[in-house]
Amino acid sequence: MSFTSIEPATSRLHRSELAVPGSNTSLFEKAAKSAADIVFLDVEDAVAPDDKEQARKNIIQGLNEIHWGAKTMMVRINGLDTHYMYRDVVDIVEACPRLDMILIPKTGVAADVYAVDMMVTQIEAAKNRAKRIGFEVLIETALGMANVEAIAQSSKRLEAMSFGVADYAASTRARTTVIGGVNRDSGVLADKSADGKREYFWTDPWHAAQTRMMIACRAYGLRPIDGPFGDFNDPDGFRAAANRAAVLGYEGKWAIHPSQVALCNEVFTPSAAEVKKAERIMEAMAQAAREGRGAVSLDGRLIDYASIRMAEALLKKSAAMGAANT
Repeated sequence: MSFTSIEPATSRLHRSELAVPGSNTSLFEKAAKSAADIVFLDVEDAVAPDDKEQARKNIIQGLNEIHWGAKTMMVRINGLDTHYMYRDVVDIVEACPRLDMILIPKTGVAADVYAVDMMVTQIEAAKNRAKRIGFEVLIETALGMANVEAIAQSSKRLEAMSFGVADYAASTRARTTVIGGVNRDSGVLADKSADGKREYFWTDPWHAAQTRMMIACRAYGLRPIDGPFGDFNDPDGFRAAANRAAVLGYEGKWAIHPSQVALCNEVFTPSAAEVKKAERIMEAMAQAAREGRGAVSLDGRLIDYASIRMAEALLKKSAAMGAANT
């Protein structure tokens, strides 16, 4: 039925997702001590082909020997179109009880997720694995975006989707400069003013794709996560990109450099003013219930059920962040 709500995926704090190459073990301890909510150890794009087998071994050792605290630990496996992928899944899942999630790159169709799900399910059963592994998929191709709604329904393990802007730009032949940034040629001219001048307004080349993926996530109970911003020497550009995603409804963003973690957490953490307003909305609702009033108002404005649900979600998120920081 159209009014039936979808059960949300496993709840995790997901403001910041720090990418760490599996070939660079010197970064593992630093990542463990960082403020990132989620760390993914990468054996895919950040690792050269000749280094992939050693990176896989590094990841297994790192997951088993380093104290990662309460972080969600994830591994980005190689794509299903490579001969590395099956060993990534088998070797790492069998050997690493600390692993929480798998990041599946270049997901193009729902069957891609099913294939990894089948492998993981068999490994969990064979090894009597206590912790059920969750999935995040990367939507980074035109095919993946065309099938994003089907992918969102592909597996009970699926928790989140990330928008991979770099490969998406390559797949769609988009003209881009900085990964995750805008292009000054993406804009429109206004009509001429009385003095014959025309203003130029920039547009966002990623807005349509980000919105479509976000809607698929929210429709099927998943977390929408924004992907990388390539220039880690441009904190203002990163913050602007993160704010853009947060406004759309995204829960977090990738950090490809440790300096971007704090920016992620800042942007995707509700402000004190937002939390206070949400608390006042809930208090107003409770007061109206005690007085037997059906209508709820605050500061002269009517509060509808959508406002109440948003306040509840924000307070729940805020509480989770507070617990993570204790």
